[in-house]
Amino acid sequence: MIATESLSKRFPRVTALDRLTMDIGPGVTGLVGANGAGKSTMIKILLGLSPATEGRAEVLGLDVATKGAAIRERVGYMPEHDCLPPDVSATEFVVHMARMSGLPPTAARERTADTLRHVGLYEERYRPIGGYSTGMKQRVKLAQALVHDPQLVFLDEPTNGLDPVGRDDMLDLIRRVHTDFGISVLVTSHLLGELERTCDHVVVIDGGKLLRSSSTTDFTQNTAVLAIEVTDSDEHPDGTSALRAAFEERGIETSTGGELPGAGHTVLITAQGEETYDIVRDVVADLGLGLVRMEQRRHHIAEVFRPADEPRQQPFASAAAQQTGGRSDDH
Repeated sequence: MIATESLSKRFPRVTALDRLTMDIGPGVTGLVGANGAGKSTMIKILLGLSPATEGRAEVLGLDVATKGAAIRERVGYMPEHDCLPPDVSATEFVVHMARMSGLPPTAARERTADTLRHVGLYEERYRPIGGYSTGMKQRVKLAQALVHDPQLVFLDEPTNGLDPVGRDDMLDLIRRVHTDFGISVLVTSHLLGELERTCDHVVVIDGGKLLRSSSTTDFTQNTAVLAIEVTDSDEHPDGTSALRAAFEERGIETSTGGELPGAGHTVLITAQGEETYDIVRDVVADLGLGLVRMEQRRHHIAEVFRPADEPRQQPFASAAAQQTGGRSDDH
């Protein structure tokens, strides 16, 4: 679907893309990187809206340097920024965008009705966009990207500004774009958990360079680390501490849960083989604790950004925390 070769984009004071070479196939692909990593710049180059400094790229087999208009006929684009006219309805706007994509009037109206129904705006389609919530505006932007039935859509930070429920709904819509309609998707995000959940393939760029490109299952494969969560008992009011002490008596090193849910009540150990599961069972039973869960920890995409010798912590720490040496308070 997309291929780049030594693609570079340099501005007077910054290099947005630096000799980027990659191939992206059909399906849902996540393009991940910190803010300023070059994600939006790359989309503009792939759409033929911004020339590359050097290198070349193709979208659907078309050269971005010479076939920009043909690419935009076949590709949908959902921009990150707020760009909707407030004084027209969703129907008027999406019909207009469909006409600009080459659809005749009747087909444009029919496609608009179908697309707005798909994104969940059918009942609100005649209201002025200026009265829409952020989530509804994001759905309008998605609808105009899909209305001309493209082969591929570029979605730039589609969950920006959405609450948790709105993010979940948008991620489900993105997944259905491919599963229900066969349209391939390139979606950018700096929220790594969203990409793990939604994408088949993930491309990681950092400082304009390709850091890694592989399937999501390769990123999130199981590790040898077991996460064990227990309940307390009358004899052991701090079941987690008792469990750690029992493991250490048997020569098994432990650590706390880190970024895992229920971190304060979770113990991590490294499985040495099938016998490790028997040891866990016996230790928990001997202590009289309740076993809530025992599961293999999975890798996370965030680990790509973490140096091998850096202790495990939350990815993309806030600027405030970084400025205070990692502290999250203001004192």
